[in-house]
Amino acid sequence: MRKSLICISDTPRLYSPSFIAMALANFAAAASFGVFFLFPLVIKAYGGSEADIGLIMGVFALAATLCRPWVAELIDRLGRKHSYTIGSSLMTLLPFVYLALGNDLSDIYLLLLLLRVVHGIGLALCFTACFTYVADIVPPARLNEGIGMFGISGLVGLAVGPSLAELALDRWGEPALFFTASGLAAVGLVCHLPLAETLTRGIVASRVSFFAVLRRPKMVLVSILAVLFGFGLAAAGNFVAPLAAERRIVFVSLYFLCYSAAAVLVRLVGGRLADRFGERRIVPYALSITGCGLLALALVHGQLALAAAGLAAGCGHGLLYPALNSWAIRGEPVAVRGKVTGIYTGALDAGNFSGSVMLGLIGEWFGLPVLFLVAGGALLMGLLVLWRSGDNVCVK
Repeated sequence: MRKSLICISDTPRLYSPSFIAMALANFAAAASFGVFFLFPLVIKAYGGSEADIGLIMGVFALAATLCRPWVAELIDRLGRKHSYTIGSSLMTLLPFVYLALGNDLSDIYLLLLLLRVVHGIGLALCFTACFTYVADIVPPARLNEGIGMFGISGLVGLAVGPSLAELALDRWGEPALFFTASGLAAVGLVCHLPLAETLTRGIVASRVSFFAVLRRPKMVLVSILAVLFGFGLAAAGNFVAPLAAERRIVFVSLYFLCYSAAAVLVRLVGGRLADRFGERRIVPYALSITGCGLLALALVHGQLALAAAGLAAGCGHGLLYPALNSWAIRGEPVAVRGKVTGIYTGALDAGNFSGSVMLGLIGEWFGLPVLFLVAGGALLMGLLVLWRSGDNVCVK
């Protein structure tokens, strides 16, 4: 058998060639996903409403949530790299199917929902597999730093994707958006192929079920917080573009650029904070900052205010995502890390789905400002959840 070009070192170091290669793949996959932050504008052009946007965007996250037990089991059995290959292949091919559907929403509604379901499964495979892969290769003492720094690749991708999508839409129209998404995903597919598999063949997959891991007190708490986080992310991912269009803010991708830039800067400056002080101490600050950033969107009426809201929410995201992820996976054996990562990312997607649907209805009934007030309030509810949990749940 031909050996992989990039192997895992016996002595793990943080910025290994494998880490960098998977980060490039994650950047490309996230950018492909980020292209679809502007898909609500296409839905509007097809004749859709805010409720349609919420359902069509949200079913993507619903599929990613419901498939998580299967995805997590696959990653712990088939392997991290091989699971990522399946996911990135789907992400590369599916944008072409969007092109074949047509542009009358009433005629393609059910087919579009089905396509979004399959697309969501592809993304679930990519994100769960790559973060499990990284948890396998980073030094345990620098777990939060490693996950946080690796996550920068995704944050940059989430900023680049909408920017490229906006450029493609403006210059070449709707088909270019889907070509852009496919091309970016193809880069991720190519980048990860030389990697070695981190799941050693001699390791027997754990017989502990996905749902048995989910019932652990630590995982229950992390999952609740992740659901609230995902609820807020639904507002940023699905409704910032309609808000900017409603208020005639031209450069909508500025929000995503500022959001990602702030999250990256926070991780570069404070990447070791949670490793040093513990995730439990960092999470309340992260929830508060992210929530306030979303609340601020209700007051946005210009380019500068949009950028400021993006900076605030991005700062919170930069702290919150790796802290919750590290809290979930710290101290867990290799054989169940796919399940643990699947639970965390699945909870995020569950929150994203519920947020997409509920916020879409709220936006249609009460307007976009109320939508962002509810989204920000969901993050702040996490403080109450942490307070009620008290000291009953330890980091381990």
